[in-house]
Amino acid sequence: MSNRIILLAHGSSDKRWCETFENLASATLAAVPDSRIAYMELAEPSIDDVVAEGVRAGVHQFTIVPLFLAAGRHLRKDVPGMIKTLEEAHGVTIELAPPIGENPQLGEAIKDVVLHQLGNRGH
Repeated sequence: MSNRIILLAHGSSDKRWCETFENLASATLAAVPDSRIAYMELAEPSIDDVVAEGVRAGVHQFTIVPLFLAAGRHLRKDVPGMIKTLEEAHGVTIELAPPIGENPQLGEAIKDVVLHQLGNRGH
């Protein structure tokens, strides 16, 4: 059975914010089969849209990878509520992974970006 990966961001009505997120997600989308971008609110596609499209394609299992730095109210309350509604409406299983900020590899990537930035100061 296929498992669709959903890279979840908060969303914004500012298209520049969405473009930044889509650029960040592009390497993952290219490397991970059957992965999609979704937004919690304020932008498209929504989680609802991505799950419904997956169901139409025969997908019944999804994993949401939140591109959030930490688990705040959205990840503790709002997203689990959305997941429960979607599971009931579509007869699917949706797993919520920990926020990407809890992964130590992100800390290493931030360190690398900072060191790269310091190296570009003309030293």
